Amino acid sequence: MLAYIKLMRLDKPIGILLLLWPTLSAIWLADPYPTEKLVLIFTLGVIVMRSAGCVVNDYADRHFDAHVERTQSRPLVQGELTANNAKWTLLILLLMAACLLLFLNALSWLIAGFALLTAMIYPFMKRYTYFPQIVLGIAFSWSIPMVYAATLEQFPLTCWLLCLANICWTVAYDTEYAMVDRNDDIKIGIKSTAVLFGYYDKLWIGILQIITLICLIIIGLNNHLSFIYYCGLLVVSLLFIYQQWLINDRDRTRCFKAFQNNNYVGFMMFLSIFIV
Repeated sequence: MLAYIKLMRLDKPIGILLLLWPTLSAIWLADPYPTEKLVLIFTLGVIVMRSAGCVVNDYADRHFDAHVERTQSRPLVQGELTANNAKWTLLILLLMAACLLLFLNALSWLIAGFALLTAMIYPFMKRYTYFPQIVLGIAFSWSIPMVYAATLEQFPLTCWLLCLANICWTVAYDTEYAMVDRNDDIKIGIKSTAVLFGYYDKLWIGILQIITLICLIIIGLNNHLSFIYYCGLLVVSLLFIYQQWLINDRDRTRCFKAFQNNNYVGFMMFLSIFIV
């Protein structure tokens, strides 16, 4: 059982949280008084789909992970599980996701199809493009229009601004994550924005963080959010500055710490929306 938990990365919930915070933010922006049913469906959906994404990722990278220091202990690398075990686990997770979709409308199903496609192709993108982080950002953002489809059945400006903010934020924090593996990735030919940006990695992360903040400010203005919301964005800005300090010398441990710090960024984004 422990091997399956590790395969789905349930022992490392940071990925679930990074996907959950923008989803909850979208729910409360679309409807300040959402139903418990809607919140539960999307929360379970986040857990299931993030777990499915991890299974696909480990299956796709099972021949590469042994050459990367951070991933050498994964179940498929260690032989704790087989490729068939991974396939069956993925099938069960997708069936669970399909069951959750039964409680949503047809427009949500359509968007879910695009979300599934993006999630399935993401792990393979690092072999062909230096921008797998953008694909991940898109995959991590499909839940936002799904929320609006399920609640309003339309996609206002706020929906797309939140998507853009989330994509930029995801590319920024996943570049920090990729900086941890950059030396190993270069050796085995794996591509990432961290490899592409090279010496300018900190600059590009900073630009993406600024775009994220600009989108969030426009969301606040567009929705007439209170002063409390902007106080939350100030905290987010300070967290981004802290991350820049952490990655300054590109130390692996500190880069990973910067990546993990984004959990607090996401929480502050959601809290700022929730309490107004």
